[in-house]
Amino acid sequence: MNSKKLLKWPLFITGAVWIAFGPAIFFYSLFDFPTLGPSAQSAPTLYSREISDSISSSTLASPGLPVRLKIPKIKGNAAVDYVGLTPDGAMGIPKIPRNVAWYNLGPRPGEEGSAVMAGHVNWYNGAKAVFVNLSKLKKGDKIIITDDRGATSTFVVRRLRTYRFDEDAPDVFSSDDGKAHLNLITCVGVWNKKLKSYSKRLVVFADKE
Repeated sequence: MNSKKLLKWPLFITGAVWIAFGPAIFFYSLFDFPTLGPSAQSAPTLYSREISDSISSSTLASPGLPVRLKIPKIKGNAAVDYVGLTPDGAMGIPKIPRNVAWYNLGPRPGEEGSAVMAGHVNWYNGAKAVFVNLSKLKKGDKIIITDDRGATSTFVVRRLRTYRFDEDAPDVFSSDDGKAHLNLITCVGVWNKKLKSYSKRLVVFADKE
């Protein structure tokens, strides 16, 4: 199956500040703006199957629910919102600019697979948001997740990669190496007034320590 029919990328914008995920790997808005990609109706079925497989292989040793993300290098300290799919098949968004959104239909941070968190780079009034300095991270920097049991998991940055807003990126949302990963997403590039979107997306790939 074409990867563009599997999952949509997040969309972070200044004026409307949306993040959209669905079943294709592009950066398209599914909210106030026209949908440019294919329908998102298959996403819940796809995810429910993948999550069921993941849960069946899990044990009581699974990590708790994430409640806080810290990135010492950039002085990041954010509460975690839990978001799933909207009725349109898009991922929810952080409710406030200083929070991050964890996609709770995927793995928890620390579980096998790629957990995904997204954050705004700025806000309606131009104020800086949680991931404004995300691009300053480098290989070896630490990302720390605290869960609802008080336990912490540390992830080490492996690489940063920039994607076009419409580029396929299956490696962001899935992995098959049997290890635990955490991938952070925000916007970079040039603001496109017509599309109401930034031109690129920055992804920080990190691996559990």
